[in-house]
Amino acid sequence: MLPRFFRYRSTSLLRANVLVLGSLAASFWIAKFPSNKPEPLIFLPLLLAFAGTVETFRCLRPRWSLYHGAILISLYMDMMALMMILFLALYPYARWLM
Repeated sequence: MLPRFFRYRSTSLLRANVLVLGSLAASFWIAKFPSNKPEPLIFLPLLLAFAGTVETFRCLRPRWSLYHGAILISLYMDMMALMMILFLALYPYARWLM
């Protein structure tokens, strides 16, 4: 029997956060951050981060509790990570900003 982390049908907040934060770290590495080169491969971490956000959304429960509040905070963190990856993906193509 596989641990809950590897079973896709069951929700896992740990899996969701690992997907989002791992893809954020990978996007910094792919973009070569200080120089920020144009790289189309950076859209792969964007898709993985979106999958992690969907996984976080699956963890929501219908009734309010402290767990529900923590999931909402995790969703806000996921949105910030998605926007950062999107910025790293699109900024090298914005020549008018330089």
